Order: sequence, then structure tokens, then C-alpha cells
Amino acid sequence: MASTGLSRTCTQGNNKTATLSVWLKRAGGFGSEQYILGFGLVAGAYTQISFNSSDNINVYNFSGGGVLDIRSYAKRRDPAAWLHFCVAFDSSQNTESNRIKYYINGTQVTGSDLDVNYPALNADCVFNNNGQPCTVGMNNSSSGYYNGSMAMMEWVDGLQLDPTYFGSFDSASGIWTPTATSTISDYGVNGFKLAMDTSTPGADTSGKGNTFTASGTPTLTQGNPQNNWCNLNSLEDYYQATTLSNGNTTLVGGGSYAPNTGTIGLTKGKWYWETKVSDWQSSNGSAIGVSSESATAGNYEFYNQSGTNQGYGYFSNGSVYGGATLATGYGTGAGTHYIGVAIDLDNNKIAWSYDGAFQGSANPVTGANMLTIAAPSTLATGTYFPAFTQKDQTKTFNVNFGEGFFGTTAAGTNADDNGQGLFAYDVPAGYYALNTKNLEAYG
Repeated sequence: MASTGLSRTCTQGNNKTATLSVWLKRAGGFGSEQYILGFGLVAGAYTQISFNSSDNINVYNFSGGGVLDIRSYAKRRDPAAWLHFCVAFDSSQNTESNRIKYYINGTQVTGSDLDVNYPALNADCVFNNNGQPCTVGMNNSSSGYYNGSMAMMEWVDGLQLDPTYFGSFDSASGIWTPTATSTISDYGVNGFKLAMDTSTPGADTSGKGNTFTASGTPTLTQGNPQNNWCNLNSLEDYYQATTLSNGNTTLVGGGSYAPNTGTIGLTKGKWYWETKVSDWQSSNGSAIGVSSESATAGNYEFYNQSGTNQGYGYFSNGSVYGGATLATGYGTGAGTHYIGVAIDLDNNKIAWSYDGAFQGSANPVTGANMLTIAAPSTLATGTYFPAFTQKDQTKTFNVNFGEGFFGTTAAGTNADDNGQGLFAYDVPAGYYALNTKNLEAYG
């Protein structure tokens, strides 16, 4: 949601009691204030829920007299996983610690893990005030934008609820997951439920009609807490030279052969993804492929192949390198092009496509003319990751692992054999998009 947000104007509701539930997947901008939900933010009176400069989730209410302030000391900056945050207010509770409750992934954070100033008994907060703005993913000055994905935000005006109304622990995996069917009968005057999975991300499905207006154009992807998709890992940029945006699917800059890697590692199965490249010609080279790990000093993966760390990349000069030159004469050219990767870890093969045509006469379905790569079991990490490098700093990579967008542009309508993903070109039969549902079934 970077540089986008949602807003509406409240009518008078309950100033003492309310609950927020929201699913978040951060992308970047760590160390900066990023707003999740805000009320007021004018005339010195506001309630704000945000990531602060220490990457804690901070809940703060200031209304001239009385201050509510609560945060967990834990840093929340995992770009690979969804996080569920729930905070429940009720200042009418006689027991101070019951006036605000703070939950992460279904578990209440308490004791020394919290920095907290509880509200005074029966104190009025700024939320749900008549005529005051409510903003999602930004503050009221259209700044402090949230950088990442957001889903299934629910605000309940007038009830203090625990997280079991919104999620539960999966009996098989033990992972906290969203509740399929809501048991909330009334969201209150200003309550809302934003699924954020339609063409109108501000649409309220709570039955209260509290729809939000979008600022900018939020990108609606295939990703959600029930099915987590691969993206680029903003914590795995060794030289910190690249710029990531659009939910860590757009990469610009670089200047080194050290790759940026994806957030999902692969040990078996057959997988496919695409990258839209602004320019695919160079004698110096940018590359798209796979790496056993993110690079460290002196270890450039696609070239050096130090020890048991390995990578294989299709470079913009038309050659494939993997410690040595493995292939030449692959497609290059000025202007926009699409590079596809098909990796078969059941047979340790890889192939690349250029504008939909697999290079070197490779056929990923039959395995003919694909390049042989080292088995994952022989690598230091035992795992391959999607990898991207930009020694040539003039290019923009818009990576689509199947969520359906190249940056902010719709990718296409081609799905894998499991009905997952949206791609520009046909997905080879038997290959799958990189998400957790497919990993469970085929990885």
C-alpha cells in the first residue's frame, strides 16, 4: 500500500470501547513511521496505530489530557510472513490492565514485553468521534504511508473482543490463521470490515455501510493470509544497493553481482515465475535465475560459485552463467521484455523463456534441452531461492511470482495447473506458482 491509503469520516460512536483486527505483511521502509489505522490526527487530538521508527507496533492516544500508549518491544519487520495484530480497548474496566489488550498472532503480549501507559478509568479516546477522519495505511496528512500488504481489517465500535473472533490455531500446523466465518453480529456505528480483496479495497462488508475512499490506487494482489506468496526479501540485500517497492516485487538499482533473493526457498518440485524487465541488453549484465543463498562479501553466486554456494543466472548479454558459461545466444533487446524461469528440482534442471519462448529449444514439460544444475542437497543451504541481480543499474525488474502484477500493471490471465497465479504467458504443465498452498501440495 505504499503511497496509497483509505479514508472516511466518522459519526459519533463509542469513545471508550473498540477492537481492531488486521493482517499485515511488511515490505520495507523499516525504521520509519508507517500508519496502520488512525483517528483524528488534527487539533492535537488523535488515536494512531502504527509501526514506529523502531519497527514496534505502537498504539497511541492523545486528547489533551490523558495519554494512552502501548507497544511491544519486539521488532516486526518480517517481509516473508503475514502477521495478525489485534488491540482491544475498554477504559470502563476497573482493572487497569484490562483497559487495553494487545495481541500478536493470537497470543496476548504482557509483562516485560510491553511498554504501556494505561488509560485512566472511563477515559474517552479520540476514535469514533463525530466528524473526525478515520484513515487506513496513512495519516490524515496523506503521509506516513504503510509499506506492505494489508488484509482483512476489522474495526468493532463498542465491543472489546479477543482474537478468537478473528482467527484460530490450525490443528495440523499450529499456525494462527483467519477465521472462515465471522461470529460478530454488530460492528457498531463506525465499525467496518475491509476484506481488501476486490476492485474496491475500501468496501465495507460488515453490513454497516462504512465504505472508505481510496487515495492513490491500491494494488490488489492474489496474496492473503490464507495463501502467502513469494516476494523479494528486503532483509537479504547484502550491499543494500537496490531499491524495492510495490510490496517487494519491483527492484531498481544495484551495481553488484550480489543477488536479491526471494522469500521462499525450494528443495523439490517444479516452479515458475516471470519478470518484466525495462531493458534486456547489456555487455555488463543484470541477471535473473536462482541462488543457494544471498551473497556475502566476495561471493557473487552467479559467477564465483564459492564452495558449495551456487547460483545460475540468465544475463542480459544473452549468456547463462553458473560458475562457468553454460549457454550463449539467448534473447536480448532494447525495450520491455519478459523473462520466465522454470525450475525442475525433481530432476535438477532449469530453463528460461524470453517473451514466452523458452531459450535453447528447452522444453520444461519433457525436460528436453534444459540446463542441468546442482542438486539442492549438495548446496550449503540445501535450498534454492529465486535470485535477481543488477550490475547494470539502468533496469527495472517487476517480478511476478503469481500474485498477478508487474509492479502496478496487471500481469495476465494464465494460471498454473492448480488454478493458482496470474501470469503473462502460459505456465508449463506440471509447474506451479510460488505460494504456500502450492508448496504444501507440490513442494
